[in-house]
Amino acid sequence: MVSKALAKYVQSLHQKKYRQRHGAFLVEGGKSVLELLSSGISTEHLLLTPEFADQNRASLPARQPYTLVSEAALTQLGTLSTNNTALAVARLPAEPPLPATLPASRLVLALDEVRDPGNLGTLIRLADWYGLPGVVLSETCADAYAPKTVAATMGSFARVQVWPRDLPAWLASLPPATDIFGADLHGDNVHKISLQPAGVLVMGSESHGLTPAVEACLTRRLHIPRGAGGGAESLNVAISAAILLDNFFRNVGGR
Repeated sequence: MVSKALAKYVQSLHQKKYRQRHGAFLVEGGKSVLELLSSGISTEHLLLTPEFADQNRASLPARQPYTLVSEAALTQLGTLSTNNTALAVARLPAEPPLPATLPASRLVLALDEVRDPGNLGTLIRLADWYGLPGVVLSETCADAYAPKTVAATMGSFARVQVWPRDLPAWLASLPPATDIFGADLHGDNVHKISLQPAGVLVMGSESHGLTPAVEACLTRRLHIPRGAGGGAESLNVAISAAILLDNFFRNVGGR
């Protein structure tokens, strides 16, 4: 049974101001909750349906208390249209330092005004797939810990570090030799050049592209060419990022 106080607290975390006030966020769905429980992120409250608890008892930490709730109650508390598995309240993780020298050795993904939480979650998932050290978010990006963002990461929120920054100022502070890449229709054909996974890859919103202050920081512009007969006006930002990242890592060994 969920108390009225806990129900009110959980539902308040649908909104960013309360996530910031309480230092907590929601994780919904069985896969995402299991990823949370296997990570180093602290879990405040854990709500499970009896069926999910029975099926995953071996994966539940011995010292983590949980409350059994019905599917209807779980769905009412969260943001998903239906939830027959699990919901958790987690503590916002502490942010480790972001060394200015990091992009010299590894590729960092930076996002400029990516305001759709589904796109942001997918981009965080891409960063996890390619083993990036983290994602830098402009101050106008969607909230990385919004329920829709967390759900779209499919568990990658537990492994990918997020650094909110004044993006133009951060890019300007990097060592002068740092490569800062961005997508541009007049840039180099990404299929005809050799890229190494170091520097910063900046992706902007699908509708507006990069903001002028961020675009001014680019040192190299990359272009994804249309296929023969292709007529689409643009690509979704997450799809564009996936194509570009694949070209950075094409010649790098992996699993």
